[in-house]
Amino acid sequence: MTLVELMVAMMVGLLIVLAATSALLAARRGFTTVDSASQLRDNARFAISLIQRLAVQAGYRDVSNAATKRTATVASSANPLPYVFGFDNALANRDSLDNGKARPKGSFGDVLVLRYQPTETVPGSGEADAGMIDCAGQPPDKPASNRDDAQTSVFFVDKSNDGEPTLKCYRSDTGSPSFDSAVPLIRGVENFQVLYGVDGVKANTAIDPTDTTLTPDTVPDSYLSASQLTVAGDTAATRANWRRVRSVRIGLVLRSDAASTQKYEARTIFPLGGASFASADDFGSQYEAPADGRLRQVVTFTVHLRNDQGE
Repeated sequence: MTLVELMVAMMVGLLIVLAATSALLAARRGFTTVDSASQLRDNARFAISLIQRLAVQAGYRDVSNAATKRTATVASSANPLPYVFGFDNALANRDSLDNGKARPKGSFGDVLVLRYQPTETVPGSGEADAGMIDCAGQPPDKPASNRDDAQTSVFFVDKSNDGEPTLKCYRSDTGSPSFDSAVPLIRGVENFQVLYGVDGVKANTAIDPTDTTLTPDTVPDSYLSASQLTVAGDTAATRANWRRVRSVRIGLVLRSDAASTQKYEARTIFPLGGASFASADDFGSQYEAPADGRLRQVVTFTVHLRNDQGE
């Protein structure tokens, strides 16, 4: 074999190796993309299943409380916490349900609080029937001992130990603060948005009983953010607005690990389903996703509440 023939053979072999390497890298990128997309779909299904289950529980009360009116002789609170409420663009407060904590700049996510009242297996047993759970999958140990006792699940987004945004929740055995350490639920949730379907509520306005246009009919007639349900300086009016919530609209943005796709391009995302649900006052309802090579999936769904939220 001459030197020329040897060099030609080496060149041909090198070209074959380069082609095989390129094909292998392309196949690996494709596998990574498909695997990441599958993981995103699994996470989305889990998020929908969990939040739906807890949302339809919200507002459930023991029959002894649901069948009797609140009076001065049986009420433990003149103005109890609503069974569904939340905070816009905030972190959950481990020590209080009255307010959220400021969210770090550049991160997005609302707080959603869902509460229900456990019941006894049989009257007088002192044991909860364990038919319902909180966000950590834990059933209550005891039934409600007071009229306003409730099990509480608090959803919010915060960074995990590795710095990845994660959907987390707070819970406690009593259902009240101070809560246990946050339970991580779904890794890679970088935006969590909530709107509330309300029945006869005007934004930032107390309910006027004489206004016939605000007469409730159990069907949501508009969707408002948490800040729009707040009546400045009037806690009673704010909580009355929350008791008119009939459905909850959830928007999630889930992301994969870095370098999961071959395209590096920025995207404008509307987590709540479209530009009509976005508002300049509702941070995160229009989300600018960076060009970081991650796959992203938008999950939008609405849960109609099964239980009346009033007292």
